[in-house]
Amino acid sequence: MKRIIRIGTAVAMAALCMGNAMAVDIDALWDFRSPAVSEQRFREAMLSATPDEQLILQTQIARTHGLRKDFARAGAVLAEMATRQASGSPEARTRWQLEMGRIYASATHPKTALTPEALATARGHYLRAFEIAQQARLDALAIDALHMMTVVDTEPSKQQAWNERAIAYMEQSDQPDAKKWEGSLRNNTGYAYHLAGRYEDALKQFRLSRAAHERAGRTRAVRIADWMIAWTFRAQGRLQEALAMQLQLEKAWDDAGQPDPYVYEELEHLYRALGDAERAGHYGRRLAETRR
Repeated sequence: MKRIIRIGTAVAMAALCMGNAMAVDIDALWDFRSPAVSEQRFREAMLSATPDEQLILQTQIARTHGLRKDFARAGAVLAEMATRQASGSPEARTRWQLEMGRIYASATHPKTALTPEALATARGHYLRAFEIAQQARLDALAIDALHMMTVVDTEPSKQQAWNERAIAYMEQSDQPDAKKWEGSLRNNTGYAYHLAGRYEDALKQFRLSRAAHERAGRTRAVRIADWMIAWTFRAQGRLQEALAMQLQLEKAWDDAGQPDPYVYEELEHLYRALGDAERAGHYGRRLAETRR
């Protein structure tokens, strides 16, 4: 099962005058587990936002619809603001291009929707988003565009190339928002290595992902990184090491009141591989219970 967030004063003031500065903290308004709540926050923020900030907030409202798989409504929001965003700040234009790409191709789409035509349209928007962000030194958004290209190019070698390019971009950036991408980028790269059977390379990336999330204080993400490491141990035949980690994760998630079906699934696989049918059955039943 796949598991799959200054420069000198004179230049900064010039950027502000051009509308590059976003006074509203987009990240603080997002709750990706509750797009409807996020939409309400964005709408409330628009009441006191500048015209350019309103453009940016509207792109995020569109994204909340995309996360709810209502791509038609997301597209309608973006179409309504198409003319205005063209004269907006680089951030507004970049975010508009990103969300336009996401209505055609994203991890939320069913595979049947990812037609050659949809992928080609998404590619154009993502590459345009990267171009605008790169020129404006909006490094976090440039990385976002690069990482979305793995949805467009699904061949493993091409996905890996995009992942590595995004990591390189993140590593050369001195912007804190860009550095926040490290955990997820390392995870994606490790996942691609795992699928290719390059387990030691995968472990290296998963451990780097874990360290990045730990530095940021993201407890949930740290646990997910541990799951990825244990999952890779199982693939290597290191069953006892994998078992010990998954049992620790089971306790951590249960203690938090958030039982994790992914952990139960792995424990079922591990106990079956170790010849313990009784314990495997126990976790198979726990897994089934979480899906009711």
